[in-house]
Amino acid sequence: MSPSLRLARWIAFLLPLSLILGALASQYLGGLYPCELCHWQRWPHYAAIVLAGLAFVIPGRSQRTGLVTLAMLAILISGMIGVYHAGVEYHWWPNLAPCASTMTGAGTIEDILAMPVISCDQPQWTFAGISLAGFNALLSLGGALTILALLFKRKPL
Repeated sequence: MSPSLRLARWIAFLLPLSLILGALASQYLGGLYPCELCHWQRWPHYAAIVLAGLAFVIPGRSQRTGLVTLAMLAILISGMIGVYHAGVEYHWWPNLAPCASTMTGAGTIEDILAMPVISCDQPQWTFAGISLAGFNALLSLGGALTILALLFKRKPL
């Protein structure tokens, strides 16, 4: 396996894994409840983790390259959703998604009333004016472009 494909595979696996672990930590340890668009950004990362993980166990260069390419596309999709979400937060365009938190499992009326209502157009946390959606957009799009460049990298003559 070429060094560039090996690096692309690791990035395609570790980038979405890191972003998901960061999102889950901010949710369960930091108390930042995800909105609907936050969840939308997570699903492609879950898919990318599985696809890139399979690229470690499936034999054959073309199969591994295909799985890494699919993982890169999933990361790219999450980044594009992140751009959309950040634009909603910065009020660059209107939000077309339903944005309130969702409840998992059965709950009482008290549980439902105690749930925070999370709006997609109000970032819960920012650093240097960039929200979590903005960071996801930057990291995912940058990672997807890096993986793409590595996949198209030719061996020196």
